Amino acid sequence: MMRTNIPGLLLLFFVPYFVNANDNLPGFTKRNNPAIEVRVQQLLKKMTLEEKIGQMTQINIDVIGKGDNIYSSYLPFQFDEKMVELILGKYKVGSILNTAAVTAMTRADWERIIIHLQKKAIATTGIPLIYGVDEIHGATYTQDATLMPQSVNMGATFNRDLVYESAKVCAYETKASNVPWNFSPVLDLGRDPRWPRQWETYGEDAYLVGEMGKQMILGYQGNSKMIGKDQVAACLKHYLGYGVPYSGKDRTPAIISEQELREKHFAPFAESIRAGALTVMVNSGLINGYPVHANKKLITGWLKNGLNWDGVVVTDWADINNIWQRDKIVADQKEAILLAINAGIDMAMVPYDCSYCDLLLELVKEGKVSMQRIDDAVARILRLKLRLNLFDRPYWPASDYPDFGSAAFTGTSYAAAAESITLLKNSNGILPLRKNARILVTGPNANSMRVLNGGWSYSWQGNKVDSLMPQGVTILKAMQSKFGKEHISYEPGVTYNMEGKYWEENKPDIEAVVKAAASVDYIVLCIGENSYAETPGNLDDLHLSTNQQELARALASTGKPLILVLNEGRPRIISGIEPLATAIVQTYLPGSQGGLALADILSGEVNPSGKLPYTYPKHPNSLTTYDHKPSESVDRMPGVYDYDAVLSVQWAFGYGLSYTSFNYSNLVISKPVFGANDILRVSVDVMNTGSHAGKEAVLLFINDQVASLTPDVRRLRRFDKISLAPGEKKTVSFTIPARDLAFINQQNRPVIEKGDFTIQVGTLASTIKCKETLEFKP
Repeated sequence: MMRTNIPGLLLLFFVPYFVNANDNLPGFTKRNNPAIEVRVQQLLKKMTLEEKIGQMTQINIDVIGKGDNIYSSYLPFQFDEKMVELILGKYKVGSILNTAAVTAMTRADWERIIIHLQKKAIATTGIPLIYGVDEIHGATYTQDATLMPQSVNMGATFNRDLVYESAKVCAYETKASNVPWNFSPVLDLGRDPRWPRQWETYGEDAYLVGEMGKQMILGYQGNSKMIGKDQVAACLKHYLGYGVPYSGKDRTPAIISEQELREKHFAPFAESIRAGALTVMVNSGLINGYPVHANKKLITGWLKNGLNWDGVVVTDWADINNIWQRDKIVADQKEAILLAINAGIDMAMVPYDCSYCDLLLELVKEGKVSMQRIDDAVARILRLKLRLNLFDRPYWPASDYPDFGSAAFTGTSYAAAAESITLLKNSNGILPLRKNARILVTGPNANSMRVLNGGWSYSWQGNKVDSLMPQGVTILKAMQSKFGKEHISYEPGVTYNMEGKYWEENKPDIEAVVKAAASVDYIVLCIGENSYAETPGNLDDLHLSTNQQELARALASTGKPLILVLNEGRPRIISGIEPLATAIVQTYLPGSQGGLALADILSGEVNPSGKLPYTYPKHPNSLTTYDHKPSESVDRMPGVYDYDAVLSVQWAFGYGLSYTSFNYSNLVISKPVFGANDILRVSVDVMNTGSHAGKEAVLLFINDQVASLTPDVRRLRRFDKISLAPGEKKTVSFTIPARDLAFINQQNRPVIEKGDFTIQVGTLASTIKCKETLEFKP
């Protein structure tokens, strides 16, 4: 029996994101095209119910390929024509996803596969398929594609232009593979280092994620009514609150207040919708005990109605089935489909069978799902296909994309890697390393392209990168090239079991490394994680592995300067070995050019300019974010017992060193006293006072000193990145509408309250005052 008292179905559709009346119209309205709307209605009138349900269905490619079963296929991919007829002929499925055997294919294979599928689909219904793939840091499922740094690196650059350019490269090479729909960007907040998908995010801060998300949308889709030849449709994921599971494990429940959900988690999605994003993928988990895939309030209320958005909402992998099989909200698949479709799901990533089609057909005939809801979903899907020009150009020759894998694209990847790598420690200016020094390169991350790229790299888990990127430049190879092979020795000491779980390591040989260290001047120890993606990356202990810590201790005991190179998807705790290191460099997952970028930084050819896009934890029981509440970090209170709630972190959000020094001065604020509808203008002078040219990410924080709901200790409100020659000074200016300082109050409405705010830029701070309280219209 289906339950009827379901909180997710409340019809209180507040709009959680407020827009000033003077703002430009949201980006997606620029794509409104009357001719497309006429065509959509013409197609709907001609379609049968079965054809419409087919358009709402997405099937994995392995189902229609020859293989041992529907869950896998042989390579090179060959069609099982009986299954093609079943999926595209009988069920008239409108979308296929994924790569065969979750392994990167050649462009020739992609072209052959897409042409065959499109011809069959068009012959059956007259409507082209839309093919979707997860291409989160380049065309990750196409061999020889340019692999960019992962999103966590892009956040660390604090450079919008680099994010935009990397998205353009990814769109071009994805389109060169005959794929028009990219399941990217990830707009979840990486606020929990236990979570195995933190590296897929741009960091822990909502504003940073929102800004980078907008650049990804513009790079993927452009800014015109139609998606161009070199562009793809973006898919924002995972809507909503996916990145903060209570347990830290992937796809497990989250507990999030509505204020937090609106103010932080929803905001990046709203920004990217306003930038023109065409599709959204839904969170696989639960929020406050209810599956997001069944939550009409969040999908139809906040997203579709609240933002007046006409795009497509697609499920994540098999998540309608999870409503009943995993979450136990209803008793069977049919009831789960009823909940999801009526909540606002437009397309189901089924992904292995068509029972969904049969059951949805029954629900419509029974009157439980209205034709209005079906037509709305199908209209959104048809509109997307028309915006992508798939009716006129359902496939194309790879030769139309001669810049695939070009040196220019490689240069973009290198630039992003170089600006993301973050210098965390540099005692006595040990870095850059002196020329002609003898260097020992060691550790499990020293000689593998897999670890530099991480998951979603030529395969789901990233475990095939080394075989598919044989000419890749590892950290070891880059160091040999930069410093000369005769100056580099190598002994790994600890190695990963590349055939096992991501965390499995082989028996270490620490003694051999200590022996090799005897004849060198410096030790570069490359540590961190092997590649992983999603649930296989779950962990029980956030500490760096015991073997790697023991290796660091043994090398530190030699007395040689120890440089730790961190290469990890999430910040593993290293507080036990951090004091032993002379220098520490965080590379995150820097992509195919990460080894070269690191070597250039260690040699001094490149000055590091990355800053942490998250808070690096020091202890596993002291996990926090920079925008925590005041009560989370209190030592003593007058007249009260020792209130031991002091936070201790390894490094703060926004932290990162340089080989030069910067001085901040002359902080100017246009309105020391301001109204709720005013515009604040803030400027600051930044001078390079060192001897090296450098880049500096200028971060502007604001905190509300007193609020009716306890405020965050501070919030990032603006940032910019500048380049400065030695002795050069620049003025950096920011414009901030006062409404951006609003918070969501107990009535779940945005409000700015009368009182003091502190603006901080670099080492400078100033207090300003809001003269009024104003609750903004939702």
